Amino acid sequence: MIIKDKFISRKNLKELKTVIFSAHFPWYFNKGVNYNNNKQPVDHFQFTHLFYNDITERINSKLYHAIEPIVEKIKPKKILRIKANLLTRTSEIIEHGFHIDFRKKCKTAIFYVNTNNGYTKFENNKVVKSVENRFVLFDSNIKHTGSTCTDQKRRIVINFNYIV
Repeated sequence: MIIKDKFISRKNLKELKTVIFSAHFPWYFNKGVNYNNNKQPVDHFQFTHLFYNDITERINSKLYHAIEPIVEKIKPKKILRIKANLLTRTSEIIEHGFHIDFRKKCKTAIFYVNTNNGYTKFENNKVVKSVENRFVLFDSNIKHTGSTCTDQKRRIVINFNYIV
């Protein structure tokens, strides 16, 4: 696992946050958070935005330009999926269950858009806190779970699944 702070420039981060925090950014309601976890409570939900679609293998968003500095930095041979996740504040931290993003041999990366008391937990109990402009890279077969936060209105991360 690789953790890098201050992953993109301040200018690129500001541009990304201007886009993603805009009242006009298209978030889509998902009635579940982790579809690999059948034990997930029915009241778990999130909002997502699909930047790159693994089924059609093409850019899926007119706002893709906002994440290009991250894509340019990771230099993927092939993108499988890029998806932003927004979890709303909860009264207590909720974890959504361990899962893997892809069964294919690839990398999973999480880019943390904002700082909050949410986190990503891995099956080995390692916890990575949600810190703005942090980038975490790991093999896609490593089980992990995300959480909500209690100290901000929303927790936003962008998941990248790609082949190096």
